[in-house]
Amino acid sequence: MDAFGGTAYSTGPTRRAMRQARHRLFLKPTPATTVIPGGFSLDDFAIDTHAGTVTCPAGHTVALSEPSGRHLQRKAVFTGQCTDCPLRKRCSRAKAGRIVTIRPDHDLMAQARQSANDPEWQATYRRWRPPVERAVAWLVAHGNRRLRHIGTIKNNAWLHTRAAALNLRTLINLGLTHNGTTWQIGAAA
Repeated sequence: MDAFGGTAYSTGPTRRAMRQARHRLFLKPTPATTVIPGGFSLDDFAIDTHAGTVTCPAGHTVALSEPSGRHLQRKAVFTGQCTDCPLRKRCSRAKAGRIVTIRPDHDLMAQARQSANDPEWQATYRRWRPPVERAVAWLVAHGNRRLRHIGTIKNNAWLHTRAAALNLRTLINLGLTHNGTTWQIGAAA
């Protein structure tokens, strides 16, 4: 099954869970940011999380630290290599040099950014994402962002009824007709 969503749904844990459930993902990844406008992002560095190394665009390689902190981040410190580097102006403004921070889901997110550059992926995303967003907008329209009832069972029933009504409206707009024995779309009664 295909799963579509924007960057808000493109977190590492979400991607991992959906891949384990064997979904084909069309979740727009968060773009790799740059420290300096027009400079180097994480995608410009050769990062090997298994070997524990990071190579900068100038070819300098340093070791990744062990995971630490609450978020288990790893760091590659390029302080000595940045001093006389000709690419420094595109890489770092820090006096000591660039420090690259790698999060636990780095490989998963880098692969997602790479996949999102594929023209076939982009065409599929552009084809199906707008209808999904439109369906969500219809669902929450006219004050329906807030739940009407107290309790999961009643709200679940309300949500299913609302979704069924919206689906019926869509089918009628597509030309749903009944000829006395069967339902048809786009055919005269």
